[in-house]
Amino acid sequence: MAPDVIVVGAGSAGCVLAARLSARGDRRVTLVEAGPDYPSAADLPPDIADGSGPTLSHDWNLTAEPDGPRTAIPLPRARLVGGCSATNGGFWLCGRPADYDAWAAAGNPGWTSDDLLPVFRAVETDADFADGWHGSDGPVPVQRTRMDDLDDVPRAFVAAAVACGHPVVEDHNHPTSVGVGPLPRNVRDGIRMSTALTYLAPARARPNLEICADTLVDRVEVAEGRARGVRLQSGQMLEASTVILAAGAYSSPAILLRSGIGPASQLNAFDLLVVSDLPGVGANLIDHPLVAVDLPTARRRRRGPLFPVILTMRSTLVTGADPPDLHLFVAGPFDDPSVPGGAVFGIVTGLLTPRSRGSLRLRSTDPADPPRIDVGYLRHPDDMTRMIDATRAARRIGRTPPLADLVAGPEIHPGEAIGDDDVDGLARSIRARVGPYHHPVGTCAMGPEPANGAVVDARGAVHGVERLFVADASVMPTIPSANTNLPTIVVAERIAGWLDGMP
Repeated sequence: MAPDVIVVGAGSAGCVLAARLSARGDRRVTLVEAGPDYPSAADLPPDIADGSGPTLSHDWNLTAEPDGPRTAIPLPRARLVGGCSATNGGFWLCGRPADYDAWAAAGNPGWTSDDLLPVFRAVETDADFADGWHGSDGPVPVQRTRMDDLDDVPRAFVAAAVACGHPVVEDHNHPTSVGVGPLPRNVRDGIRMSTALTYLAPARARPNLEICADTLVDRVEVAEGRARGVRLQSGQMLEASTVILAAGAYSSPAILLRSGIGPASQLNAFDLLVVSDLPGVGANLIDHPLVAVDLPTARRRRRGPLFPVILTMRSTLVTGADPPDLHLFVAGPFDDPSVPGGAVFGIVTGLLTPRSRGSLRLRSTDPADPPRIDVGYLRHPDDMTRMIDATRAARRIGRTPPLADLVAGPEIHPGEAIGDDDVDGLARSIRARVGPYHHPVGTCAMGPEPANGAVVDARGAVHGVERLFVADASVMPTIPSANTNLPTIVVAERIAGWLDGMP
């Protein structure tokens, strides 16, 4: 019997959607995922279970188009049930109220921070805080590494940041937090608690839920302006009365384009029938750019997660009334016999509110052929200014005891030949090394006006096509000032709540 709903993509969003929508026993749901399925924690490969840091063993192997000095920038995206929630660094950050109020102000009712706060709380069980900003009975466990349990380098990073004037923050998910402190993480007993383990696992026994792993979707089949199902790479047609794309900010727009939904000029170039002329499909790509100050050390990592602490701060381009726009965190140490001391750690810097935009377009109509991705990092001059601010702040912390006492030689990157006042030198170094924070959003942005770039309406419905929805990070019109795993889960929860009452 054909399902009522097909969810395409079993990542941070797709597992949530499948679990929530299959809770109604009279609705048949099929979840389709291009990668493998590991049904329980006991079935996970060791690196997927290990919540101490990210892994790349189940990757789509995407790369960005050449951009200036970077000829190919890897863009890791996970290909398995659980998606990037099963392979990421375990950052559990919600962003700022202003992030979501801006979505609502852009013509998307139901997305204010007040609307979403109950959803954020319902998602989690926070082991450390019980107040109006945190949940106590949600599916995802959250906790922080105690300061006493930090390894040498992250402990010294916190102390050096405090010595540089940054306040200590106990709770980075409080809406006014600015400073350095333990990172909230969705890890329990060392295991990364993905949406596959927290949302999907309890739903697996339902007879109305089918999981199709190792199954690549080519396109959505549309007839008479209505989604009728999906066509697989194999040529097989899966019929359904409703299709929800949750394949992420790279794959969801690519599926729409292959389906004839997108800019007519691009579709015509591939002789694709134009089902809905939506200029915004694949446009408005946003990610947090990332670059590090790399330092040699003789220390070795002994315990705990790779990223246990984080610093939020403001660049020189924002005022004290604005949310912080920079992340700094320490990563490593990582063994490297080529440097003095034999190991390297990075003070990693990320820009939380980038003004640059990239785009995505088809390379071919073959679903196995990756799309052309233009990440657009640092094209807006303000973005480079703020990344230079972040690099200077990271250098200052790295030169301050007790962290400076752990440095075993000259700075590796940007390198001591580039001074703090050498703006051009810093800019060249940053541009040559910039990469992704792994938070792509915006390529199927929500909004009321397709002519202005909107792809879906405020409830995730694709403009111009009935019974077709997108419910993942691609619908975010602007990027939250935080890592996007938690906001993506909240997007899926919010849209699932609206879809739940749909016949």
